[in-house]
Amino acid sequence: MANVSVYNMEGREVGTIELNDAIFGVEINEHLVHLAVVQQLANNRQGTQKAKTRSEVSGGGRKPWRQKGTGHARQGSTRSPQWTGGGVVFAPTPRDYSFKLNKKEKRAALKSVLTDKVQQEALIVLDELKFGEIKTKDFAKVMTNLKVENGLVVIAENDENVVKSARNVENVDTTLVNTINVFDVAKAKTLVITKDALAKIEEVYA
Repeated sequence: MANVSVYNMEGREVGTIELNDAIFGVEINEHLVHLAVVQQLANNRQGTQKAKTRSEVSGGGRKPWRQKGTGHARQGSTRSPQWTGGGVVFAPTPRDYSFKLNKKEKRAALKSVLTDKVQQEALIVLDELKFGEIKTKDFAKVMTNLKVENGLVVIAENDENVVKSARNVENVDTTLVNTINVFDVAKAKTLVITKDALAKIEEVYA
């Protein structure tokens, strides 16, 4: 099992902790990580783009001119695609881009990115993260103490003081154990996990 240091909010090392190899020491599957990231981005797409086809554009009921004898090419409607103001050929319509990934594949992908963070020495375990009030300055100071510039902070419970204090800190996001996902972990340069959150992750994913 891998051992990592545990830090306090002042950035001082206060001990070490053993990580569960079933979560933080697995064989990294890059293909599943890629699939999980693509799935999350696809599921976030709204798919609301829309353009009108010739049948949906208003007007154009009358034939512009007679079929023969004008010298012009024959035309049936002023709303055909070649006309200004006409419909769009093969116009985009609202669609659902989402697709499913098996639960086992999602878990394997998450374990892969967590293992990668350990191997890259980009995982910080925090003994606790608590604030008496909502204050961005206090949260930013903790991140400075831990030397985190671009990171994801994982907490066990929805602590309003922590979440709202972090809201305006640039390049730092917070998430709960039950909402942690592959994309956010992979995107973050440093992963900060509180001891409580770490215990919950090992309980859920082991």
